[in-house]
Amino acid sequence: MNRNHYLYPPSKEPQLVFRSIQSSDSGEYYCTAENELGMRTSGNISINVKLSPSAEIVEGSSVTLTCSSDANPAAKYTWYKENQTLIQGPEDTYHFTSISSEDRGIYHCKSENQHGQSSSESVFIDVQYPPKLPSVSVSPSAEIVEGSSVTLTCSSDANPAANYTWYKENEDSPKASGQIFTITDFTAEHSGNYYCEAQDSRGRRNSKLHLIIVADNSTLITNIIRLTLVVLMLIPLLLSRLWMRSQFRKKKTLSSTTEPNEAIETNRVGVCS
Repeated sequence: MNRNHYLYPPSKEPQLVFRSIQSSDSGEYYCTAENELGMRTSGNISINVKLSPSAEIVEGSSVTLTCSSDANPAAKYTWYKENQTLIQGPEDTYHFTSISSEDRGIYHCKSENQHGQSSSESVFIDVQYPPKLPSVSVSPSAEIVEGSSVTLTCSSDANPAANYTWYKENEDSPKASGQIFTITDFTAEHSGNYYCEAQDSRGRRNSKLHLIIVADNSTLITNIIRLTLVVLMLIPLLLSRLWMRSQFRKKKTLSSTTEPNEAIETNRVGVCS
């Protein structure tokens, strides 16, 4: 490194921080300290971050982060995730034996010795994984009334993002595609088991949902009112029939009691003559 090459603008701070480092910033760095009595120059330090493997990272795979720094004396390293310290020590690698979705995030390292420190470029680890168990919500969440509109929503944690397909149990063809499935006029035929399938390039997962239609309270009340009106309309007719029947019985009783007396009177008249 040409020690006559200076940063522009020059940094007067005891620390040199790269807020957004680029490949053009690669190289060796050193600092000088001086006062009115003289000047001292530090040793050189360089830093570079590599990610292995560099292709797509799948959940469960082995991943190693490597932080390389040319320093004299040898540098110590500190690893960070989202600015939270993970580990400190002489190790220039950070290893995931079986990386998981929770390890997804931004990582960087810092190397330092008694002459100074330097932070690496940040690297984003994008862990891909199949859909987790989908969760299904129903709106409205109360009882499903015939004729109402029902909306089903399916969601699943997946990377890359999942595609959704809706099925009804024992039916081969899908009912709908997309995260939201709406039944605008729910009838008894719609009752049954439904499930949504979440699928991405890493796998698929589904979850079941049971829907049951219930009686419409307003319809039930209407039917009760109708039945009551019918009963009220029938009451006068029934009373009239009962009254007519009672009158008929009275006449029949009166007729049966007067006919023998008339025969007696007739007989008596015959004797007198």
